[in-house]
This record gives sequence, C-alpha cells and structure tokens, in this order.
Amino acid sequence: MSSIRLDKYLADAGLGTRSQVKEYIKKNKVVVNGVTVRKPDIKIQTDKDEVLVEGKLVSYAEFEYYMLHKPAGVVSATKDDKDKTVIELIKEDKRRDIFPVGRLDKDTEGLLLITNDGVLANSLLAPGKHVDKTYFARVSGKVTEDVVTRFKEGIDIGDDTLTKPAKLSIINIEEIETGFISEVEIIITEGRYHQIKRMFKACDMEVKYLKRISMGSLILDEKLGCGEYRSLTKEEIEQLKNIHK
Repeated sequence: MSSIRLDKYLADAGLGTRSQVKEYIKKNKVVVNGVTVRKPDIKIQTDKDEVLVEGKLVSYAEFEYYMLHKPAGVVSATKDDKDKTVIELIKEDKRRDIFPVGRLDKDTEGLLLITNDGVLANSLLAPGKHVDKTYFARVSGKVTEDVVTRFKEGIDIGDDTLTKPAKLSIINIEEIETGFISEVEIIITEGRYHQIKRMFKACDMEVKYLKRISMGSLILDEKLGCGEYRSLTKEEIEQLKNIHK
C-alpha cells in the first residue's frame, strides 16, 4: 500500500470529515506507533503503521466491499432528500466514498454491491462486458413459451434498440380468482431503466414483485434478511475482479 496524509487516513477510515479528524489531532487524541501526533499532514504507511484514536485501533482498507440485501422502499443512491438510501443501511464505521454499484428500483429487493472501488464498478457496469444479472419475479398473467421466445429474441420497450437476448425460465404458474400469477427467473445482461418491468409490460403483463439474486459471480447470501449486509469474502472479491479478464 502507499503512504497518505494522516487526516486523509482517518477520514477514509470513517472517523469523520477532514475538518473533524483534524480536531482529534489538535486535541492530542491520535497516536501513531506509540507517539502522540499533532500534525495532520504527517505520512502514514497504510500497510504497517499503527494508528490509535482515543485509545482505539483504527483499521484501514483502501477499498471496502459490502453485499447488501436491499429492501423495498430504499433508494439506490448515496444521498436523497426524500427517501432513505442504501448507504444509510451500512451502520458501522465506513469509508465516506462508498456507493452502490448500479441501481435497483425503489420497490425492488435483492442483491446490491456497495463499494468504493471505481475500477471494479466500471468493469461490472460497462455495456461491453455483458455481466449476467439474475432476478426472481412474480408477474400477473400466464407466462407462455411465446413470451420466453420474445425475451430470447429481444423486446421493443420503447428505446432506440431492442433489449439484448434475455433468458426467461418459468418456475411456477398459479391460477387465482382473477387469472394467473407466474413465478419466473430472468437473466439479463443490461441495466436499462425499469428494464424487466418494461419487458413484461410489452407482453401485457405486470411485475408484482422483483428481486435480484445474482450479479456476475456474486450471489445473494440466503442468510441475509432484507436490510442486512456483510463484507465480501476475499474469494468473492477475486471472482468479481476476474470477470472477463
């Protein structure tokens, strides 16, 4: 790892803004390798120096990676004036520069990757990479093989081009008083606005429930309830970084 300024080190570690962490330093609350420091611009070797604030060891990671089970009603954004954001669900000390990779609609649940690794995010979202994203959905109506074929061939959802081929698999079809409810799995390689909802709407169906269960090699941990999260394992991070290498 590289050497960085102490105030940046503390801010990146989630202890506050640059101004806030400078107050810690001014008040003699920061100790580096056993020595109290009073200058915010001293250099910290992130891979070997020991930094304590108010007696507590500060852990530093250049990048952070969280798997979040996004609940409905929360927006995929870093800030929002009206709604709660997915970043607010990460409660522990965290880097201030983390962001959601891609978006899930406000009413959509499921897997969302949150990180500050811009290179990885760009790799996963780049149109040319065609990273698979798998969803489970409940839709009104009876999904037929004709609908499966339409998804495979691409659908006109009102954009300049048809959607790229998508794999639609029928899981279950239930007859109810008002008609049918179909449970399906969809694999897409794009991320157009409200794409899956628009694809089914073009087939005269309405999505009642939508949940993302995987993105590339990353699969939603079944142990995570809505609103819960965990750090990615080293293996999960490496698998994501190896996509299309």
